[in-house]
Amino acid sequence: MNARDTGFPRADAEHDFLRARRRQVLGRLANWLRREPDDVNIMLPFDEVVEALGYVGERRIGMRMVPLGSIVGSVDRSRDFDRRFRPTSGRVRERWERLALAARRGEHIPPIEVYRVGDLHFVIDGHHRVSVAYALGLDAIEAAVTEVQTKLKPKGIRYRGDLIVKDYRRLFLSRVPLTGEARAAIVVGDPWDYAHLGEHVEAWGFRLMQSEGKFLDRATIARRWYTEEYLPVVEMMRQAELVGDRTEAEAYLWVAGERYRLIRQHRWDDEVIEQLRARRH
Repeated sequence: MNARDTGFPRADAEHDFLRARRRQVLGRLANWLRREPDDVNIMLPFDEVVEALGYVGERRIGMRMVPLGSIVGSVDRSRDFDRRFRPTSGRVRERWERLALAARRGEHIPPIEVYRVGDLHFVIDGHHRVSVAYALGLDAIEAAVTEVQTKLKPKGIRYRGDLIVKDYRRLFLSRVPLTGEARAAIVVGDPWDYAHLGEHVEAWGFRLMQSEGKFLDRATIARRWYTEEYLPVVEMMRQAELVGDRTEAEAYLWVAGERYRLIRQHRWDDEVIEQLRARRH
């Protein structure tokens, strides 16, 4: 029994709800004081996540015990609960307290239903049950799981704003279909950089086709750009200590832009390197 429990399940269920609401309000205040992003405590919308990652297919995998900490979003109830499934208002109170009372009495609580994307879970049905489980200090909850396959992995998604980066990366990889190690190597933080990099690779591919006098498909251009352009340039930048705090892809994009701005042609020599070193800050 919790130290705060009265021993009367109905009264304790009511107190559970009030504590959950208080924690939700305090969480919002703490985020404001820390000047964290507005979406840091907002539940992730399933449809937006899948759209950003690129839907491939899905399959039912049955009943599983799902860690509460992996449940980060919802299909359609993101307004009623925050990221940690604390109630955002009193409108869910009646049903919430009814479930809390049942749980405290030891009654059977039906499993929830979720979508799984990578190691993240999104509630289809059972938002109140997840919220009550959090309030009662549980670590996991039984769920019927449907696994959703996506083109990109959800790694790195923390807030709703992270979906923009994933969406632009998905579009970039549709334009520049890299695979394997090359695919993993190209990472930038600013979503617009994916758009700029896509344009750059397409322009590089166009010049390559002009030079060789034949058509090349996107996959071929992507592979040759990575091996013939990107890797040699990045290696030179490492030797010249030009990468700095950027990712290698960000450093490449910067130096490629500077190269064209400085000389408007394909040339790498000591003079160009010295000009780039002077501009790295």
